Amino acid sequence: MKNLFLAICLFASLISIAQESPIIPQPASLTMGKGYFMVNNKTNIVTKGNGLDKSAKFLQAYLKKMYGLVLPISATGGSNGNIVLSYAKLNHSIAGAYELAVTNNGVTIAGDNETGVFYGVQSLIQLFPFTKSTNLSIPQLMVKDQPRFAYRGMHLDVARHFFPVDFLKKYIDFIAMHKMNTFHWHLTEDQGWRIEIKKYPRLTEIGGFRNGTTIGRYPGTGNTNTRYGGFYTQAQIKEIVQYAADRYVEVIPEIELPGHSSAAIAAYPELSCFPDSSTKVPAKIAWNGSTKGKQVQQTWGVFEDVFAPTETTFKFLENVFDEVIQLFPSKYIHIGGDECPKEAWKKSAFCQQLIKEKGLKDEHGLQSYFIQRVEKYLNSKGKQIIGWDEILEGGLAPNATVMSWRGEQGGIEAAKQKHNVIMPPGGWMYFDHKQTKNEDSVTIGGYTTVQKVYSYDPIPKALSEEDAKYVLGAQANVWTEYMTNSSKVEYQIFPRMSALSEVLWTPKEQKSWPNFEKRLLNQFKRFDWLGFNYSKAYFDPANNTPATTKKP
Repeated sequence: MKNLFLAICLFASLISIAQESPIIPQPASLTMGKGYFMVNNKTNIVTKGNGLDKSAKFLQAYLKKMYGLVLPISATGGSNGNIVLSYAKLNHSIAGAYELAVTNNGVTIAGDNETGVFYGVQSLIQLFPFTKSTNLSIPQLMVKDQPRFAYRGMHLDVARHFFPVDFLKKYIDFIAMHKMNTFHWHLTEDQGWRIEIKKYPRLTEIGGFRNGTTIGRYPGTGNTNTRYGGFYTQAQIKEIVQYAADRYVEVIPEIELPGHSSAAIAAYPELSCFPDSSTKVPAKIAWNGSTKGKQVQQTWGVFEDVFAPTETTFKFLENVFDEVIQLFPSKYIHIGGDECPKEAWKKSAFCQQLIKEKGLKDEHGLQSYFIQRVEKYLNSKGKQIIGWDEILEGGLAPNATVMSWRGEQGGIEAAKQKHNVIMPPGGWMYFDHKQTKNEDSVTIGGYTTVQKVYSYDPIPKALSEEDAKYVLGAQANVWTEYMTNSSKVEYQIFPRMSALSEVLWTPKEQKSWPNFEKRLLNQFKRFDWLGFNYSKAYFDPANNTPATTKKP
């Protein structure tokens, strides 16, 4: 019955799409024409300007893969009967604006820069049919478009569960197809260190693997009793960063500190306040193997053993970041800063003496000192830091950008202090939450529908117009405690990622849930066409509740 309902909805959507554009995110301006243009083996992709080859080759590769249609790329062809890529002065404050025109004579895409042209190509791709053919009919239309926010991101935790390079490339493709521009790569945690650091090989030899994993939702029903892990070589990281750059996606690495550092401490115990003490195993947790000495954690949560604020630790982090900087051209490095327990620092004579020497108020002040030490070093290397909203506690580092996950208050406070802000509040932007009330797989909890994601506005009402300028955008966080494979990740992010793309791209006044809902049905057919594993909770009447703008 559900499949029949799905088929009826999709059929109805296709009829509607004949009169309306299917494009997600909704363009700033779109006018439908009459008639169609046919893309076939007589069509060329013509580039008019330097730097457009990447977009041309991307379009060429897509048409070849999905339709078996091979279009030549030329820098000298005319516009009649062809797809023309070019530049135009569009005068928008945020880069990425483009204009797309489909007429009976051909297709033209003009962008304010390379990225804008690429986004125009992404819109064009959505106009192609979902049937394999070498004669592709696309509707005539005119699009004038630009992004609302400069930062449009997706996060992925690869530390709780590890994902292969091929899936990370696919994930970057997900980001690009939604006109998003940032991949926040969470690389280190209590449960695994995933980035090769040549100066410290034990980080991956020891920190990259755990001896088992909790089964089921915490505290679990047992332990897998199986060694688990993996890491990315520096060559693989360079490959991923380049793959993202070719799709105009910036990769921001996250190296967690001072908390969530069990894997690093297991590899190098001298980074702990108490290097000779053993790892504490949480009560009621099934553990595999030895508990003596420092161990990579086998379950989820927050752990007492954190980085000691010693010169040894700071030198270690500086050396780590020296290698990270060489791998990631992004101006940002995310340093975590969240959920750092203070128990070890309270017990440490060294930490208590350091608090006195530095004139700090308490352990929160000590964390601020820690973060500022790291920021000063990274700033000296031409990098800026991003941290979770806990970095506000004890005093914000001078140039830090705040990522507000515990609701919006941290972002509000940071913006009022004239610091840049990125919004991933848990109530709307945590895609590890369930999408259906009757979820048949294990999730961390919570309940965040596609409608709720769509209802979110990254600009809090509490901010003045002036302070609102410090909100760069938003992202969804994908924590993978309960995502053991790539298929589950896809299930958790889709279709919510499509809703998020419209939150971040489309002008606020242009957003319309009823309109998005029509296009979403077509998007599901696109997901099927591309082979994505997406949640069908939307089609369950018990879960298809109206969107609301009221924030919990």
